[in-house]
Amino acid sequence: MPAKIVETKPRAFKRVPVDPITLDIIENAMLNARYEMDAVLFRTAMSPGIREQHDEFPMIANVDGKMVVGQFGSFIYGFKEAYHGTIEEGDMFLTTDPYSCKGAVSHINDWLLLRPIFKDGRLVAYAAMFGHMTDVGGKVPGSLPTDARQIFEEGIRIPPTKIFRKDVLQEDILNLILHNCRLPHWNRSDFNAIVAAIRTAEKRVIEMANRFGDDVYYSALEDLLDRNRRAMAHLIKTTVPTHKQYFEDYICDDGMGMGPYKLRCAMWREGEKVKFDFTGTDPQSISSVNFYLNEEMFKMFCGVYMIMVFDPKIMFNDGFYDLMDVHIPEGTLLKPREPAALSCRTHALGRLFDVLGGLLGQGNPAFLNAAGFSDSPHFMYSGHDRNGKWFQLFQIGFGGVPGRPFGDGPDGHSMWPSFTNVPNEFVESYFPLRIETYETIADSGGAGKHRGGNALRVTYRFLEDGEISIHDDRWLTYPWGVNGGTPGKRSRKELRRKNGSREIIPSKCDRIPVQEGDLLYFDTWGGGGWGDPYQRDPAAVAFDVEAGLVTAAGARSNYGVVLRKDGSLDEKTTAALRSKLAKKRGKTQIFNFGGTIPELKKRCRAETGLSPPLQPKAPRFLVADKKAAKKPAAKGKRTRAA
Repeated sequence: MPAKIVETKPRAFKRVPVDPITLDIIENAMLNARYEMDAVLFRTAMSPGIREQHDEFPMIANVDGKMVVGQFGSFIYGFKEAYHGTIEEGDMFLTTDPYSCKGAVSHINDWLLLRPIFKDGRLVAYAAMFGHMTDVGGKVPGSLPTDARQIFEEGIRIPPTKIFRKDVLQEDILNLILHNCRLPHWNRSDFNAIVAAIRTAEKRVIEMANRFGDDVYYSALEDLLDRNRRAMAHLIKTTVPTHKQYFEDYICDDGMGMGPYKLRCAMWREGEKVKFDFTGTDPQSISSVNFYLNEEMFKMFCGVYMIMVFDPKIMFNDGFYDLMDVHIPEGTLLKPREPAALSCRTHALGRLFDVLGGLLGQGNPAFLNAAGFSDSPHFMYSGHDRNGKWFQLFQIGFGGVPGRPFGDGPDGHSMWPSFTNVPNEFVESYFPLRIETYETIADSGGAGKHRGGNALRVTYRFLEDGEISIHDDRWLTYPWGVNGGTPGKRSRKELRRKNGSREIIPSKCDRIPVQEGDLLYFDTWGGGGWGDPYQRDPAAVAFDVEAGLVTAAGARSNYGVVLRKDGSLDEKTTAALRSKLAKKRGKTQIFNFGGTIPELKKRCRAETGLSPPLQPKAPRFLVADKKAAKKPAAKGKRTRAA
């Protein structure tokens, strides 16, 4: 049965009118509380992934569990449905297991803490935060094995657990958890930092309720949710057609030599509601690229995307969820059956944003985005230094944001807007490596009227023997361009040994041995271009060349822009060349994928230096279920499918 909320003085809230000034004050106070949570965390956590790179997501929700401010949407409904126990004053909950909380978190590296906020014996709000732990045990350092077949291989799973009871930490439980982690001191510090951030949110919520009154505070949050719902209802009505639109994109491989995996979605509007149907998405993988997608989380993804594209001034919250219906078939890549491995779900998670871009822009191509840096590539390096001390680095890579209707895509940026890079000086001070190159890759962003953002190259020089793991994608398929824009450059990883040998490293691999003096070239991918590149202002192209974002050769071949030896623009020759190239190209395409999947596989070895992935194999139980469903029933008996 669902969780039971225990209140010592239960009483209903009263919805009262809130004047615009008070509403504005409470809205901004909530936003400030959300950012204060971040500030507390960043100043007290230890792991670079959280402290420096900001791989964490805070949230403050109303009494019903709807997110009012935050970043990743609310998961409280699923949490309460999955947790069988009481929610009382002084409690704080910890969970890391996606299967135990209906996908509230999506892999077990994410430690989610949730705090019910009580005031005068009554529940008034929730505060929550989750952060990515560098290590939670499992078969490989970093706890993200590419070849895991079950979630049990990925580290310690924590079901929804009361880690605080009546504000008392359950030390024995925490010690048991930390005993299974390679960096327990980092995990403990990050855990305490998340607790401190949540307590900060609790303090601010109670301060607001005391200042304005419980009913005014409650009503203000309801007004903010209603306002967001009205805005989203208008966006849905004006941008989503009633006829079905389809789009599909791919994860290149699964780390076990199979791929690509298709993510397919249909979208249409019925009345004021938008419908999403993922029927046609490939079956779940036998490896760890599965993504257990919570329907509420997808609504958040979609809402954020629509708001950012159509009206970024809207304050994002969960008020619109009843305007979306989402269907994700069980047994697919986005709804795998337990105990499917999930540790490398970041590729499917990020690729959903490209799918959304392809769907939402079809009704109005002027608002169509190209494909961009839809992933969070991981680099991990671990081992024992010459003094016998264990080191372990987890780092997230950045790449090119897509070209957009209103401008170029930023270069070398994170998929998540709030993420930041780890300063090279920090990495070199605390880990045995040297960053020899940190630069954007010229010409890697797709050409367009609005250029796709360039990819990032980071070159690591290893100063100790150890092992590396890499998680990345878009090495086979391209980040596609739109409205005449061309695709961005694909990702690539090359290891240059100190003995002079070179090898191309797969995009997903573990336990690659490296020696002192070896070099790793870690190239991410660029964003696709938007619009006809021959319509880009030649002066803007000349500036890109001067800034090192586009080469002179790339300006000529991709944009039809000719520069003299001194870098000045040759306008007459440019006009003639553009006319010639446009005539040769013909009509522009709405989508430019860089080739079909069969074509990309055929060219794979020549273009990437890697073998093309094989056709994916579905898990045996899915094959068996499919055969059972097709088998005719014996007379007088019912089949399992019936």
